[in-house]
Amino acid sequence: MMVTKKDHTELLELLEERFENNKARHEGLKWKDIQTKLEKNPKKLESLLQMENTGGEPDVVGIDKDSGEYLFFDCAAESPKERRSFCYYKNALDKRKENKPANNALEAAKSMGIDVLTEEDYRYLQTLGKFDLKTSSWLHTPDNIRKLGGAIFGDRRYDTVFVYHNGAESYYSGRGFRGVLRV
Repeated sequence: MMVTKKDHTELLELLEERFENNKARHEGLKWKDIQTKLEKNPKKLESLLQMENTGGEPDVVGIDKDSGEYLFFDCAAESPKERRSFCYYKNALDKRKENKPANNALEAAKSMGIDVLTEEDYRYLQTLGKFDLKTSSWLHTPDNIRKLGGAIFGDRRYDTVFVYHNGAESYYSGRGFRGVLRV
């Protein structure tokens, strides 16, 4: 995907507006510093555009203390609409003989240049607002669970964040995935 100059400008304006309207998500950060880093990383802008175009509403939620990278999470109220009804990963997709979903979360994320949120990421996101009140989101699943055919997902119900398990081949119209982009 090629980001045109117009796409670049419009995306940066949208991200700046979102940044300014949600200051509690990124206290102490300055948009100018983030924009400078984004402008030096056109591939990251492509990933952010894909996050936006699939309904993710990406926003900066902090800095990775070890790498110094800015963290952009999908901050849409519900799991991104264009990333729902996917099973968890390719092996699960390949095992389905009937009613195959259109894609799987891990490969879709990889093609966008992002990672699926971990359980820790997801719980952190939930401290910044109330997300997935009607939907749920696949989460990065530890290998020991995947080897047994399972995958984990999270949602928020009864003002509590829940992390559950399901077969990795399952998919639901209300379950998608949220991503993180490191810049």
